[in-house]
Amino acid sequence: MSADTTTTPIATTTSGEKPAHLEPSKLGTKEYWDALYTREISNHASNPSDEGTVWFDDSDAENKIVQFLDEQEHELFSGLFSRDDAAIMDLGCGNGSLLFALHDDGWEGRLCGVDYSEQSVELASRVLRTRVLGEDVVVSDEVEENEAEAEAEEEQKQKQKQEEEEEDTTQEGNNVTGIEFKVWDVLNGDFSTVQARPPSPSSSSQQPPSSDQNAGWDLILDKGTFDAVSLSDSRDSRGRRICENYGARVLQLLRPGGFFLVTSCNWTEEELKGWFETDFAEVHDGTKKKKLGLRQVGRVEYPSFSFGGVKGQTISTLCFQKRDI
Repeated sequence: MSADTTTTPIATTTSGEKPAHLEPSKLGTKEYWDALYTREISNHASNPSDEGTVWFDDSDAENKIVQFLDEQEHELFSGLFSRDDAAIMDLGCGNGSLLFALHDDGWEGRLCGVDYSEQSVELASRVLRTRVLGEDVVVSDEVEENEAEAEAEEEQKQKQKQEEEEEDTTQEGNNVTGIEFKVWDVLNGDFSTVQARPPSPSSSSQQPPSSDQNAGWDLILDKGTFDAVSLSDSRDSRGRRICENYGARVLQLLRPGGFFLVTSCNWTEEELKGWFETDFAEVHDGTKKKKLGLRQVGRVEYPSFSFGGVKGQTISTLCFQKRDI
C-alpha cells in the first residue's frame, strides 16, 4: 500500500476463540501501579540512579528486544522504516527504560511512551531529565498538615511554578532526544491525541489512526502491559473482560504494514497468537473492501528449560505485522 493511500475503517471484528482468561489480581488494577510508581518517584528523588523496576530484567528481555529490532532493521523493516525515522510507541511505558535503551542504541525517530498511570509518566519524565539530559530534579518539601494557611498557599505556588518549569524542560527534552511520555489509556484513549505523524488534510481527526497511513505507528512495543491488562477484572460495556479489546486497539494504532512486538510472562507463544491473530479490521481501500489483521512474522529467542518432557521458556516475545488477511 502506498503512503498516500487512505483507507476508511468499517469495523474491528474478532474471529475465532481466544485463550482462557487469567484469574484477576491486584496487578490488574490502576491503584496498584499508581502506588508502585509513587514509591519509585520518591526513591528516584532521593537517589537519581534508582530509576525504578525494569520488567523481565532477569531474562535480559530489554537487550534481546533491542538486538531483535537491530537485526530486523534491514530484514522485516526494510523499505518501511529505519532507526532514523521510525515512529515507535511503547504501550505501558513504566519508567521509560525500553525507549531509553532504543535511544542509547541509536534509534532516532519518534519515541513515544504512553501509560494510564500519571505517576508512571511522571517517573519516566524525571528519568528523562536526569539520565538523558543530565539535569537535576528538585523535589519540593511536602507541606505538613498543621502548617499555617499562608505557608501552604506559598508552597502550592512554588510547586506549580516548579511543575511548569519541569514541563518546559521535558518538552525541551522531547525536542532534543525525540523521546516523549504521555498519559494515555490504550483501551479508552482518544486516538487523535496519539497520532504518529500529522494526519493528511483529507483525513478526519475522529477516525482511528488506521484510516490514515501517516497517523499510524510503524512499531508498537509492549513489555508486560498486556500481562497486566489480562489480570484486570474490569469489564467493557458488553460485559467482557477488557483484555478482549486490547488486540483490536493495537490494530487500530498501527499503520498498514506496521509491527507489534509483545513480551509476556503470562502467555505462551501459541496463546499470544490466539489473542492477537483473531482480530481484524474491515476497510475500504478505494472501491475495494479488504481485511487487515495481525500475523506473526518473528520471535525473540530466550534460554529454554525442560520440565516433565515439555520444553519452554520463562517469557515469550512475538513480532506481529499488520497485513492483508
